Amino acid sequence: MPSHQSPELVDLFTTYTAGPGSIGSHLTRAAVEHGSADPLIVATSADFALYPGDGRPPTVEGFRFSTRGFKELAGVSHLGPAVATLVQLREKYADFGWRAEAERLLREVERSRAASSAELWRETIAVEAYRGREQAIADMVDYACAVTARYLRAALADESYLNSRTLREDYLEGGGPGVQLPVPVNQMMIATFFLTGLDVSHRILRWFTMQKIDWARAMVVIAGQQGRPTAGVTWNTSSVATMILGASEYQLPLERLYMAPHAPTFATPVNGDLTEVAALEEPLRRIWFNTRATVELGEMMFDGYPRYAPGQLTAPDVADPAVTEISEMPVIQGPDDWRALTTRLRMVLEDPRQLLSGCVTDFAVRQLVEAGNDPAKVVVPGLDGVTYPTDL
Repeated sequence: MPSHQSPELVDLFTTYTAGPGSIGSHLTRAAVEHGSADPLIVATSADFALYPGDGRPPTVEGFRFSTRGFKELAGVSHLGPAVATLVQLREKYADFGWRAEAERLLREVERSRAASSAELWRETIAVEAYRGREQAIADMVDYACAVTARYLRAALADESYLNSRTLREDYLEGGGPGVQLPVPVNQMMIATFFLTGLDVSHRILRWFTMQKIDWARAMVVIAGQQGRPTAGVTWNTSSVATMILGASEYQLPLERLYMAPHAPTFATPVNGDLTEVAALEEPLRRIWFNTRATVELGEMMFDGYPRYAPGQLTAPDVADPAVTEISEMPVIQGPDDWRALTTRLRMVLEDPRQLLSGCVTDFAVRQLVEAGNDPAKVVVPGLDGVTYPTDL
């Protein structure tokens, strides 16, 4: 022991706080045993696991890497940031490598445009939640590729054209002089983000419904990294939390949902092998109950003082043009609220807490819950009721 420490006082510290034999650990073990029959839901960056309790085997459902069409839609939705990156390379960094990257992007855009069709989306990618929308999706992809190729060709012919003004006026938003842009690319980006969230949420809501979970007793741990290292660590920034709350029809008390970015996670099971998933049940239950047991001390120790009451933060309303700064995702008034929807595109780029793919997942989940999880009854902003011309 270092000479500057008191062994007696350090032992007092470890008696309650440190080590498996401490009084605090005793409390955790008692809490785990008491709640051994309660259902535990664990979400990683790719899968959900349900531990029913009482030693019953877990069930796992993948939600990210098993998503049909995810990469195809992401490739299209990322066209906006890709073109903006070329502008940044040229304007801010004077990096002449932008030209080679523009030529490469143009080749891939043209290949993708030739490959996409309603048949591809209907018969090969074949996403259940997109049924009936395949032609509209194909038209959107064709249009997005066409206007991207047009912008890139103009930039390659005259590099002064590649600037932040033309990026916004001729490509992202429209409104520039002499350039036909029937549908802003911003709307296409929202539509692709929404479609991805619609598919994942539809499948996960259905899976949770099949599990017959008692949400009043359910324990939830969202474990490990979600998206970029700084993102998805709060209730309001986690699309996974959004899906779980929606699956409970918003009955799950927020105080039973813990974000645990440093908790252990399991790899996606291969060939149905749940060995690793099962092995993590005990440590994950211990994490939840260790947190919960400490929380419950507050009511006993400080009865009569104001209690902590978790709740969703009020979403700002950006309908007022005087609102120029926000710190939380703005409320979406409806599928045509393009100021709020586009503001969310900006926010997921600028706010390091946000998941890029979670831009409008909460809006998709809420619509699905209200529609009885029927994707056909949901309005996809930027797709439904929008005509993407295919003659550009």
